[in-house]
Amino acid sequence: MTAQDQQTATVVASAPQDRGTVWVTGAGSGLGMESSLYLAERGFRVFGSVLTDAEGQDLKKAAADRGVSVGVVQTDVTRPEQIEDSLQQILAATGKIDHVVQFAGMGLRGFFEDLSPEEIKQVFDVNVFGIMAVTRAVLPVMRKARQGRIILTSSIGGRMASMSIGGYSSTKFAVEGLGECLRQEMALFNIQVCLLEPGLIHTPHFTVNRNRARAAMDPNSPYYPYFRRHEEIVDGILASNTFGPPEVAKTVYKILTARKPRLRYIVGTKAKLAINARRYMPGEWFERIYWAMVRRMVTRPR
Repeated sequence: MTAQDQQTATVVASAPQDRGTVWVTGAGSGLGMESSLYLAERGFRVFGSVLTDAEGQDLKKAAADRGVSVGVVQTDVTRPEQIEDSLQQILAATGKIDHVVQFAGMGLRGFFEDLSPEEIKQVFDVNVFGIMAVTRAVLPVMRKARQGRIILTSSIGGRMASMSIGGYSSTKFAVEGLGECLRQEMALFNIQVCLLEPGLIHTPHFTVNRNRARAAMDPNSPYYPYFRRHEEIVDGILASNTFGPPEVAKTVYKILTARKPRLRYIVGTKAKLAINARRYMPGEWFERIYWAMVRRMVTRPR
């Protein structure tokens, strides 16, 4: 971390209403960036973690365009020394961390047999162990203060799996389990833990960061035609969705300001419909109807 970066991280303009200090990971683009800006506009003192200098510049420019200030810290959540460095910068600037919102994550798409162990390990390192590392770093500070909220970003894929996302979905199922355990443990210290579960949403996660497995893109793979068809289905859902990063940011704000936040917050009408169908429909019926429908969609002739 350069001296200039350290100076930038500690300079945040005074908000019109101090709602507390929030550390947002994965703030260099997409949901993390929009949530950082939205919270800063509403009186939170926000520090956004970015992965690269370029992402840091993008966040600063977006903040300037919105007329707010967001502190920028460079954090690779797979590197404990960077997590600790970012934490110390925030504490040096504010003396506290009231809330943590974790968006840092990555996708992995492809049928399981096409996923290499290295690709699976990488997505677990970011989506699971990265979340654990950031949480472990902030807990002593928040526990001492006996207050605060921690938002773990899961996914609709952490509640209901689908073909071609076995590597990604398994990380989000792990986050769901972690969130349930942490919520019980942290309640002992008046710290609220919540799970944010967005549905399919058009962000860089599905564009420049789509991260298709290498073997999944090989025409010689026995799964190749099914994978390509599944990707087309996903693109169609993304194109028809009517919600985006602003709706996720509003949900984050709701969680941080609710008197008694719930454990889970689903974002997206289709995601809510799917989860409710699985919740209230007998399991065998759901599997016969929903999974059979998906299989037909990926195997029908183009």
